[in-house]
Amino acid sequence: MRYTLAAIVWLAVQVGLASAQEKSVKPGINDPFKDPDVAELLKKFEIESREIYAQRAEIVKRVGLKPGMIVADVGAGTGLFTRLFAPEVGDKGKIYAVDIAPRFLDHIQKTCREAGIKNVGTVRCAADDVNLKENSIDLVFICDTYHHFEFPYKTMASVHRALKASGQVVLIDFIREEGKSSDWVMNHVRAGKGVFTKEITDRGFKQVGEEKILKENYFVRFEKEEKR
Repeated sequence: MRYTLAAIVWLAVQVGLASAQEKSVKPGINDPFKDPDVAELLKKFEIESREIYAQRAEIVKRVGLKPGMIVADVGAGTGLFTRLFAPEVGDKGKIYAVDIAPRFLDHIQKTCREAGIKNVGTVRCAADDVNLKENSIDLVFICDTYHHFEFPYKTMASVHRALKASGQVVLIDFIREEGKSSDWVMNHVRAGKGVFTKEITDRGFKQVGEEKILKENYFVRFEKEEKR
């Protein structure tokens, strides 16, 4: 079998990146979510003072879902966007709520059942793998969650595998800038948009857009590139 120079270089880069990601980039960041108090977190996550919640309708609009799409809400948490996305994709579409915490997934199942939402499934992910079938997803939505990825290269490699050809990733995360961001963001979020964007593009994605609708967060869109 013959390999092009570009393919050999690509493989070497991927091996190097995977090796570099054997250790967590922020150990312990997900400890509070191993057994979360869902009732308490609802008060923090689904409240008008949180920009993501206040702008939820505009975010859903800008994501641009269509009937029949298969979407993964990675780091679904309390299921806010999972439930909002469900009617956008319709009966022929599917939303997968992906999270590391069984209690969140149980809550999402319960609230969807109570709301009569039938096109939502739940997936428990690992710290380094979203645990979705290969080439099965049209769009992956990652909202205020990427900074919780302990193994971002491995996790995004699993996202790349799960997406169909030209599938997309929508990333929303906190703006982290000295003198602009809060102390909480500076201490809690490990890096800013530039670092996160590079980590994602290094895993086989290209940035294809950005929506300027938020003040405390950024909204960036990526598209899957096939291995060269």
